[in-house]
Amino acid sequence: MAGYPDHILIPFLIWLCSAIAVRILIHRLGAKKDHSKLPPSPPAYPVIGHLHLLSPVIHQAFHKLTTKYGPIIQLDLGSNRCVVVSAPDIAKECLKDNASVFCDRPQSSNAAYMTYDKSDFAMAPYGPYWKFMKRLCMTELLGSKTLDRFGPIREEEVRKLVRLVLQKGLADEEVNVGAEMIRVTNNNITRMMMGRGWSEDANEAIKIGQMIKEMVQLSAKFNLSDSFWFLKGVDLQQFKKRLEQARGNFDAMMEKIMGEREHVRRERKKVGFDAEDHAKNDLLDILLDISEDESSDMKLSRVNIKAFIMVRISHFTFSIREKEKRFS
Repeated sequence: MAGYPDHILIPFLIWLCSAIAVRILIHRLGAKKDHSKLPPSPPAYPVIGHLHLLSPVIHQAFHKLTTKYGPIIQLDLGSNRCVVVSAPDIAKECLKDNASVFCDRPQSSNAAYMTYDKSDFAMAPYGPYWKFMKRLCMTELLGSKTLDRFGPIREEEVRKLVRLVLQKGLADEEVNVGAEMIRVTNNNITRMMMGRGWSEDANEAIKIGQMIKEMVQLSAKFNLSDSFWFLKGVDLQQFKKRLEQARGNFDAMMEKIMGEREHVRRERKKVGFDAEDHAKNDLLDILLDISEDESSDMKLSRVNIKAFIMVRISHFTFSIREKEKRFS
């Protein structure tokens, strides 16, 4: 644990060992309780549970364990108890017949911070807000009519890319295909959601792409405090500064974009602009309409809007990067 001075490290290790000892003692005292209703479980180590049985390719590790111990098993991942299901009929019973019970995501402190304390529906607990935002996403962002309406935007971005490649080719210059694909993809997504691209400049688009990449990677990082109860609130992996910087950069960018859009909306109202005459507003306009509608069943805050857009952009950007890896 390089980087931590002895006057901090030694007391922490003493506290850690004491906490683990107390935990083991409590566990053994309660070992006589009836656990007959729990699924079968592999032998576990104290504190870490079954973490040592996992591998980087997690589904293969689960398959190996369920092949040996049965189609439904219990695993203790640090302090978190979970159930692994491999049989299709049991999976259907969990994910379809009892969808409302199993639909919540596991808690991740990194992802929770990045999504403004789970203000996006992807991380929010199942409930009215989750249902409302999912329906909004499916109808206003992924619906067939919406995709058809934004077809000209996609065609325009592809034409720009083809024109750029042609110009570079005629000038005998190299083309960074990966960077240009990221720029085109991000512009497509953000023009659909916010009526504008990140940037026409490839270098600036790369910087924004790197920012989104950092946010995605941080959200997915394994945080020790999520798996070990005695590390709650302890930033051993020093994520806090990186999380604050990544979300702060995104927040500043979104505040600028939302501020500009709100100014345009105020100017429209001054001249009596009818929103229905605008060949329908993009997703940001729709979200702002809902946030300003006092009679709406669901009240959205600025934080909800920023979290929603951040997760959608991160999801699409991550998807395109994964596809690039497959063909690279």
